[in-house]
Formats: sequence, C-alpha cells, structure tokens
Amino acid sequence: MGGGAPYRFESAAWRRGVRCLAGVDEAGRGPLAGPVVAAAVVLEPDGRIKGVDDSKRLLPDERARLHDVIRARALGVGVGVVDHATIDRINILEATRLAMGQALAALTVEPELVITDFVTVPGLRCPQRNLVEGDRRSASVAAASIIAKVTRDRIMEAADRDYPDYGFGRHKGYATPEHRDALERHGPCPLHRRSFAGIWNQMVLFSRSELQWIDDDS
Repeated sequence: MGGGAPYRFESAAWRRGVRCLAGVDEAGRGPLAGPVVAAAVVLEPDGRIKGVDDSKRLLPDERARLHDVIRARALGVGVGVVDHATIDRINILEATRLAMGQALAALTVEPELVITDFVTVPGLRCPQRNLVEGDRRSASVAAASIIAKVTRDRIMEAADRDYPDYGFGRHKGYATPEHRDALERHGPCPLHRRSFAGIWNQMVLFSRSELQWIDDDS
C-alpha cells in the first residue's frame, strides 16, 4: 500500500513559518443512510506519524490504530457530523461543506492554512487549497480521512444495534447488494436518506409490494 501520504505540502508550509496547517476530509458522501462526517487535523510539525494514508487504502484495524495515534499526537483534531435529515434538506455537497466547517470550528487551534480533499469550504478566515485526491497527496488530509472514517463507521455500528435488519455494522450504509436486499424486504428506516434516488426507487418498490400483498389478501 506504499509508504503513506506524503508531507510535501506540509513541509513547504512549515518552511514558510506556517505552524497550524489543517487537513480536512469527509466520510459518508455516497451511502444511502446515516450522516456525513468530516474531520480537521493539525499535525505536529516535529513529529511525523508513520503510515498515515488515505483511509480507503488502509485495513480497518490499521485505521483504528492510526485514529488513536492521530488523536494522541496531533496539535488539534475537530469533527463535524451532519445527519441524514439535513442532507435531505440541503443536499449532500452542502452538507459536506457544513460538516467540514463544523470540524474546523471544533479545533482548539486556529488554522493558518487549510488543505481539503478538493471540496471548497466557504467562509474561512485563512487561505485554503483544494487538492484533487488530497487524501493521497497530503498527510494532513489523509489523517483527517482516517478520523472521519473511523468516527462514521462507529456511528453506523451503533445504528446497527438500533436497526438490525439492515446490516449497517457491515456495509456502513453503502449501497451493497446486502443493503439493497434489506431495503427491498423492509423498506427504508429512519436513518435512510430520502433524497437519494436509490432510496426513492426502493421506497416505490416497497410500496408496490405492500399493495400487492393487500390485493392478494383481499
């Protein structure tokens, strides 16, 4: 899986005297259910964390280990969570921006520069750089991706206990065959995003199956 995300952008900023560079990333833009979670991480310039990489390129146990190391060693970690209802109301892109803003606001240090995984965060008081594949090109963004991913996974694992028919603990709300099959059998639960086209299609299918059951029983 390589040696992890590079510190090239961080090193350049640190050489210019920037001490508080915040990497920002999200988890959960694509799932059919649950929140979108963003994290902001300010890494310590004098203590690089070995193995930090795009969360998607790490195994779950390694993500969990790095999550704890980042929280222990970073200068600042902030998390933002925007729920499914807000996603439905303002759309997933705006919900992602909102979560990123919340994560930055939750930091206990003031960023002098923000690097994101491409998404622009409005209203910042400092410069920002929006990198394509930022979670693979910047260690700070990669660290944020790990915090966001582990945090969201744990939220969905808790949701699995409340809604055991859907398998959230395994697929975390993504549109896997198991999840789609559960939707067809049970219909959406309160955590599903009604604005996502796949959910509406499943709702229609479920409504039709209910009507067919009523017709057959009459």
